[in-house]
Amino acid sequence: MRILVIYCHPVETSYNAALHTEVVQQLRGAGHEVDDCDLYAEGFNPVMTREERLGYHEVPSNQLPVQGYVDRLLWAEAVVFCFPTWCFGMPAMLKGFFDRVLMPGVAFDISDPHNVKPSLTHIKRIAAVVTYGRPRWTALFMGDPPRKSITRYMRLLTGGKARVDYHAYYHMNVATPPRLAAFKARVGQAMARFA
Repeated sequence: MRILVIYCHPVETSYNAALHTEVVQQLRGAGHEVDDCDLYAEGFNPVMTREERLGYHEVPSNQLPVQGYVDRLLWAEAVVFCFPTWCFGMPAMLKGFFDRVLMPGVAFDISDPHNVKPSLTHIKRIAAVVTYGRPRWTALFMGDPPRKSITRYMRLLTGGKARVDYHAYYHMNVATPPRLAAFKARVGQAMARFA
């Protein structure tokens, strides 16, 4: 498959960086064609400008400020996200990617506002590898927005047809090396079987 990996963490020595490396290595090892999009390393600007917002509904000119990212998303048959949860949400840079790239004419067709149609119907698989600082019950209490963004919103944009996997490690604040190693191994196995 053609897989776009979207990674979002600023620290190259972090556990998230190790998970990202595992994801990419296992996907490539399984024979997939991987486009590794490291938002921090690429200097992605998450801020939507005034001009972008004013032209948000003007398809296709709305795509010009982020055309390269649009092209990469349209090339992919699958998307794998790798990111930490901060303040019970996705990092601002990743949220900015959603805001600026998942736009009319790319992620959905809003030409009839009463009948918005999904446009990422070419995406057959979605997965996410996500860490949380707090325990799962706390994330559930807060509604777990990152999980919903991936398992509901992203899937909705595919017309509800993409299969979604969500690999979450909760309570990083009390993580132990054996538990972190076990989760990384499970993620690696899942990526090696990704299809």
